[in-house]
Amino acid sequence: MDTREHVDASLIGGNVSTELKEAFFDVFCEQIKKVNAKGYKGFEPEIASRIVWKEMSVLPKAEEPEKLEARVVFEIIVEEDMINPNGPLHGGCSALLIDNCSTMPMALLSLATTGRAEFGVSKSLNIWYHAPAMVGDQLRIVCTTLSCGSRVLSSRCEIWDTTTHRLIASGVHTKMPASAPRPVAKL
Repeated sequence: MDTREHVDASLIGGNVSTELKEAFFDVFCEQIKKVNAKGYKGFEPEIASRIVWKEMSVLPKAEEPEKLEARVVFEIIVEEDMINPNGPLHGGCSALLIDNCSTMPMALLSLATTGRAEFGVSKSLNIWYHAPAMVGDQLRIVCTTLSCGSRVLSSRCEIWDTTTHRLIASGVHTKMPASAPRPVAKL
């Protein structure tokens, strides 16, 4: 399913204009189409397709008001294919959610400030696990940029269980802008 088929940008909260949200999803959908064209198969698209976009905001940083930060919030319900054999949310699934979701505020802030959404390439993903989440629990994933420079992008992410009001996992994701592909050498 195309992301555009199940995401109505006008229904997403936050202070970002509908036009910027639409521009973001135009770029985001192009990224997905490139991956799909390569025939990628795996568990990620199935889980990612169930993530609900709740908020897209660009705000002055509380600690440094001359700088901006982006905040993107998502929700998802824990389903059977997301758990480990003991019953709670699998740590690998938490990592998938943090990896995918924490990239979005970086791309949003870069689009809002430079006109180009930078999704980057991961350098590090540090995750802390705090509590279990069970099938049926609703998760709220809150991601905020830390920095978005020309060489390093970083954000923090928290997964909250809105059913039990507990912090499930948190992480910091560091990325770098992708390099242009090198031309193929011909002999």
